[in-house]
Amino acid sequence: MKYIFVTGGVVSSLGKGLAAASIGTLLESRGLKVLMQKFDPYLNVDPGTMSPYQHGEVYVLDDGAETDLDLGHYERFTSGVLSQMNNLTSGQVFDSVIKKERKGEYLGKTVQFIPHVTDEIKSRLQKVTEDNPDVDVLITEIGGTVGDMEGLLFIEALRQYALEVGKENVCFIHVTLLPFIKAAGEIKTKPTQQSVAKLRELGIQPDIVICRTEADLDEDNRRKIAMFCNVEKKHVVAFRDVAHSIYECPLDLRRDKIDRLVVDKIGLGHTPSPALEDWERFVQKVIHPKHSITIAVVGKYIELQDAYKSIYESLIHAGAHHDTKVNIVRVEAEAIEDNGAASAIGDVNGILVPGGFGDRGIEGKILAAQYARESGIPYFGICLGMQIATIEYARNVCGLEGANSTEFAKNTKHPVICLQEEQKGVEDMGATMRLGSCESILLAGTRASDLYEGAARVSERHRHRYEFNSDYQDQLLEGGLVISAVSAEEGLVEIIEVPEHPFYLAAQFHPEFRSKPNKPHPLFAGFIKASLDRANAELTIS
Repeated sequence: MKYIFVTGGVVSSLGKGLAAASIGTLLESRGLKVLMQKFDPYLNVDPGTMSPYQHGEVYVLDDGAETDLDLGHYERFTSGVLSQMNNLTSGQVFDSVIKKERKGEYLGKTVQFIPHVTDEIKSRLQKVTEDNPDVDVLITEIGGTVGDMEGLLFIEALRQYALEVGKENVCFIHVTLLPFIKAAGEIKTKPTQQSVAKLRELGIQPDIVICRTEADLDEDNRRKIAMFCNVEKKHVVAFRDVAHSIYECPLDLRRDKIDRLVVDKIGLGHTPSPALEDWERFVQKVIHPKHSITIAVVGKYIELQDAYKSIYESLIHAGAHHDTKVNIVRVEAEAIEDNGAASAIGDVNGILVPGGFGDRGIEGKILAAQYARESGIPYFGICLGMQIATIEYARNVCGLEGANSTEFAKNTKHPVICLQEEQKGVEDMGATMRLGSCESILLAGTRASDLYEGAARVSERHRHRYEFNSDYQDQLLEGGLVISAVSAEEGLVEIIEVPEHPFYLAAQFHPEFRSKPNKPHPLFAGFIKASLDRANAELTIS
């Protein structure tokens, strides 16, 4: 196996994850099999217990691993299906080392950062290599910024690993910032020089320097960076701000032929040129759509872009599928409580309520679901959005006054949403929810079945503790609600819908974790189609 290690310097949020994912896209387009992973230096075992304000979205994998949102980029930009082995944190590393020490596996030796902690990091690389013998290239992104204390052990482990597997099999890529100083009217290369110098102090000489820049990179600055960073001029690659979509990133990096530089470095230069036609067609649909719609996303972390990252990307995928630009209006749920749904949401073609935890803004989300149902506006609920739709229907259609979830009102008279039976007595918060892929049985003749093109079963990813209370199933069905999917093993309600509505569908699982640029999730595609139909009908009337 060949290895690409992607580090970052100067500041965070430079786009290391997108750079790594884009390189994966380019290498796959050359016919190589690529696998990606992320090393995160924070001490949390995983991001599952972290606030979205701290970490953004938690991305869930098939095997139930709660991971960094960059793994979402990896799965969207490449064909690889990732597992818990593809995300390693300092918390996992130290937890494993301490457990081994307690079991006596170190045979009485003094346990030290080097070699025991670095060996633990290297063992993850070795394990992924052994488990995936058909993979050509493993791309590993190192979280944080070079020079941060918490990342030093990961950098040292990579230095050692490169020597062990042979430098001819490894490509180090360093992503830095080239700030443009408006007052001076020029790009400054000094932060990049110092960042690379810091990396070299730690024993790693980057093979390629990717420079994040607002403006293009002229030849003078390219030569300057090459000289001070000890790389060839052609190995200084510009990573420009893209104008429309993150899906332009592979095409932008291709301008400096980064894929050619990488395959030459790791001895795979015999591979064919990239076949990017499908990717380019998708990007063109995103940039030059024929239609336009507006979707309201009603949430509690709405001011934070990364909190619903996969939701937004899935809307883009489905929009491109229908040649449609999706304009997203972010609506704070509490604003609906204060101002009413019609006023807070405004003129939109569809309403989406995503997942979440806690009782803040819940009544606002319920009002949003009611507004969509009563106004004929397409509604798509995801996880909590499904529970919200159930509560709203129970209250306002079935007459179950005060219906609620026991998550928000423990003593509610009508707990139409309740804690899963297996969750009772669970005290640890980390990795104890219903997590990962589970099979669902679809009911024939329903909208959900139609959207999945008649499939009898589907596999979708979950992340929740509360569920539809089966004790109220008969009352809700008598009230006209349709249950269109249930879990294959337990019979838990997975999808609900209102049949007379233009589109009123909600899923307990997270379909956004399975959407891809050229293969949008069918539920998102159906929601966008219904929203586009509404927009076209309004244009016809006007």
